[in-house]
Amino acid sequence: MSKRKGAKGAKETLKSAKKAIQITPEGKRRLVLSNMGLTVFPKCLFKLTNVDELDLSRNLLQKLPDRIGNFSSLTRLDLHSNKLESLPESVGNLAALTHLNLANNCLTFEGLPFSLGRLTNLKSLNLGMNWLDNLPPTLESLVNLQELGLFDNRFVKLPEFVKVLRNLTKLNLKRNPLEHTHGNEESMKNRKLEVQEEVYLVHESLLCRTCLKKCKTQKKNLSGDGDKKEKKKRTSSGLITPNSVAKLNAAGCRSDESQHVH
Repeated sequence: MSKRKGAKGAKETLKSAKKAIQITPEGKRRLVLSNMGLTVFPKCLFKLTNVDELDLSRNLLQKLPDRIGNFSSLTRLDLHSNKLESLPESVGNLAALTHLNLANNCLTFEGLPFSLGRLTNLKSLNLGMNWLDNLPPTLESLVNLQELGLFDNRFVKLPEFVKVLRNLTKLNLKRNPLEHTHGNEESMKNRKLEVQEEVYLVHESLLCRTCLKKCKTQKKNLSGDGDKKEKKKRTSSGLITPNSVAKLNAAGCRSDESQHVH
């Protein structure tokens, strides 16, 4: 796929984006622009709003345009391993979404719009590896949610509504500073909610071990020689879909991981 370098990094053209569209065995239109060095959301994609699956993972996106809600046909949106600090309210217009991957970004509670609660068709939501300490209460409307990834965040207490999402069967809470963790897990297990660490892990055979090792080395170098403390090992995580293999974001968010609670 052709790339053109501009002042803002890699630039995607409509022609090359069209060529990148794949047809899945199920007949879905999948557009994969992963690991393209994109720093801004390509405007040309607004001429392709009829795609069913959009993968913009492993780029350098800091924000999404307000018009993201125009992709009304999207059922899968993969944005893992970018630099997103917030989401626009219009993300709530993506009513057809069943899978949303926002892992390994810089999202905070203030950056999550209450409109996420309108995504009532969501079955899988991955918010792992962010800076979250709470969730919008409107997420209690996600009645079809089956899998929720909250690993590697700042949760001290899990929002009560999560415990009563009636279709939630898999929850990843690992590596949060949770208080009364044992009590929380027992409560979950009593309603047959599976609290697992491996819910969102991609099978190891799908990962390029050499690339993963290189990413870890680059990220360690970016932290600076002055920081001698051992950093928390982050798990490569992502939604288990053919076009979504989450790896570490070498650049990191804000390049200063020392602000992240360990």
